[in-house]
Amino acid sequence: MFNRGNERTMFKKILIANRGEIAVRIQRTCREMGLRTVAVYSEPDEKALHVLEADEAIPLGPAEPAESYLNQEKIIRAALEAGAEAVHPGYGFLAENADFAEACERAGLVFVGPLSRTIRDLGNKTVARKIMTEAGVPVIPGMLTTSTDPAVLAREAQQIGYPVIVKAEAGGGGKGMRVVNDPAELEEACLSGRSEAEKAFGNGALYLEKHLESPRHIEFQVLADHYGNTVHLFERECSIQRRHQKIIEETPSPVMTPELREKMGRAAVAAAKASGYRNAGTVEFLLDRQGNFYFLEVNTRLQVEHPVTEWTTGLDLVRQQILIAAGEPLAFKQEDLRQRGHAIECRIYAEDPEAAFFPSPGPIRFLREPVGPGIRVDSGIYQGFEVPMDYDPILSKLVVYGEHREAALQRMVRALKNYVILGIRTIIPFLLEVLQSPAFVQGKTSTDFIERHFAQWKRPQTLDHLAVLAYALEEAMARPKPAAALKVQKGYPSPWETLGNWSL
Repeated sequence: MFNRGNERTMFKKILIANRGEIAVRIQRTCREMGLRTVAVYSEPDEKALHVLEADEAIPLGPAEPAESYLNQEKIIRAALEAGAEAVHPGYGFLAENADFAEACERAGLVFVGPLSRTIRDLGNKTVARKIMTEAGVPVIPGMLTTSTDPAVLAREAQQIGYPVIVKAEAGGGGKGMRVVNDPAELEEACLSGRSEAEKAFGNGALYLEKHLESPRHIEFQVLADHYGNTVHLFERECSIQRRHQKIIEETPSPVMTPELREKMGRAAVAAAKASGYRNAGTVEFLLDRQGNFYFLEVNTRLQVEHPVTEWTTGLDLVRQQILIAAGEPLAFKQEDLRQRGHAIECRIYAEDPEAAFFPSPGPIRFLREPVGPGIRVDSGIYQGFEVPMDYDPILSKLVVYGEHREAALQRMVRALKNYVILGIRTIIPFLLEVLQSPAFVQGKTSTDFIERHFAQWKRPQTLDHLAVLAYALEEAMARPKPAAALKVQKGYPSPWETLGNWSL
């Protein structure tokens, strides 16, 4: 036990069971709290930023996630051997794995997240729907049981009414999801959805929900301690998505009114309490065109988009997670919380939007991150780092803050124009066009925004000319560059062939 201001925690060392930008972000809060960190890494990540910044680093083995970041036995053994008292899962990999949380509990390790039974209940989408229905939280019309039988699913679809959406019981990140507009499409959608779900989660069970036309995706951040105190930290608008995964998030939502925020916030707290939730989590809703909202799911972990909430509330959510896990009560009540200003986040992926957002691994030959007032970059990369092909292609999160939405939007556009990544394809040029589109500027967003407005997007040719000029200026100024930036490695294109990733 040690004291740091008014904070008390029994932890001295935390193992972070993740990689990339989220591992680095967790490390920074741990450092501020006086906690030592243990990183784990696969062979391709030996020189990754999260490894270099940790107090200790333990190898897990080959690149294959099953042999490294998904290997529960190796991770728990690493935590015990390092003398860590707690494990923070970040997001992705084992973050919402109830078996892993339970294994940590059995090993005497504190899992920085909800209890394993809560993860198990909320990870089962049909069980979660039952919990919410009993708690009076509005739920999208659909099945409360699962099936893999196309005939059963066909009967359910007729009762629900088309269009319907096929979902995986153990789903997440859009895996197994299929929109079905008429009966002729249902069988193929169910077969392909079941196959994808089995590969991703080892569980091919499916259920159906009514598909809402062009809804908004709005989520509420919640915090709950071990003493019955539960609060929400307001909403995040997460409607800009590709393949059912978010790429731009903001708070407040452009469509939110005080009355709607009150109703949705109350429902989010009710959802957390009904499920016995502890720690930080996110209650996700769909909002239809008529202003009706429906429960979607609970993400039982820290969200990628948590920094926008941190900007507008002044709270460090990772710090709150650790304090709750250490047994501390919440230091505030709902009436103490205020939302100030506006924050926007862009996820920076190593992907090519012109090629259906196909991943773009390879070496980062040049990197310049934006800086300035109201700009935050949560990054897991550095110049010379080679982006592996084995994992999620997120490189960083660019987050900005402004006094109001217009100011935040202008700042984000400027920041993206000054975010330079050379050597791989990124979605930066695509993000710039989305943010400056009339529909986005007016706040007219929905989950099908990209399909409706940017389905045939092509990279502006002017970016290539600007990139050549920028690289020439860099040469003329004779700034030192690592050898990796000057050497063309076999199997990779030269920097001059990938200049389209410059945004100036």
